[in-house]
Amino acid sequence: MDDTPVLDNHMHLDPDAARGMDAVDDFVQLGGTHLLVVNKPSWHLGVESTDPEDFRSVFETTIDTVADATERLPGRAWPILGVHPGLISRLIDGRGCSPEEAADLMQRVLDIAAEYVECGDALALKSGRPHYEVDDAVWAASNDVMKHGFKLGADLDCVVQLHTEASEDLTEIAEWADDRGLDPLHVVKHYASGRLTGPTPSVMCKKDWLATAAKSDDPFLMETDYIDDPDRPGAVMGPKTVPRRVRWLRERGYDEAIEIAHVETPKRVYGIDTRRTLE
Repeated sequence: MDDTPVLDNHMHLDPDAARGMDAVDDFVQLGGTHLLVVNKPSWHLGVESTDPEDFRSVFETTIDTVADATERLPGRAWPILGVHPGLISRLIDGRGCSPEEAADLMQRVLDIAAEYVECGDALALKSGRPHYEVDDAVWAASNDVMKHGFKLGADLDCVVQLHTEASEDLTEIAEWADDRGLDPLHVVKHYASGRLTGPTPSVMCKKDWLATAAKSDDPFLMETDYIDDPDRPGAVMGPKTVPRRVRWLRERGYDEAIEIAHVETPKRVYGIDTRRTLE
């Protein structure tokens, strides 16, 4: 795909239980160059614990996987570490935690993830709130976890990538980040549609959503949310999708949008240079 960097902004990899590096090879074969690899939900990697230190294994596994992926990419991969917001329900329903206790644990896990960002082993943090119905106490506790993530992001000058409910207007969330010293540009909404007010959208690679984002001239990223789960092989989008959609955008004359999504926005938002890091 000529010399264009092609970045998937949100992918999961599991080299032990699923396709792992074979998925990276598929991405590269179609023209992919760079990956942001988000740690899988902790329970998918065997961690069902109320001890924050036990979550280090999730982060170490992700960092090691990213190193292996980088060896196969024309560019490189970076890890994003944090807690999936669905953890709060597992802690409450499966471990008997109160919403406040669950939130405290998740904040302490974010503190550990922040250690890896601070020392340069990870690029950004992951947080958010449930995308499904929860009661008011769980919703409030989840928002507290997310706000804690924003404070850490501001302290570290790093991006916080969010998993939230579907919405085209997350102005309030952007304001919470801004109140804590984190520029909303550095808050990235994972699984975004083509329109979003507030954070930076990471647009799922549905053609109509991409066309909407491409016409706006606003910062955006592209992702698959590939989950690399052997029990759900067809879930979300496959690892070849982003490079295929870049070709689709190119055929329709959206060259400027490709530059925005794969060069300009990664640099403005994460501070990464996808051109310079190509071989």
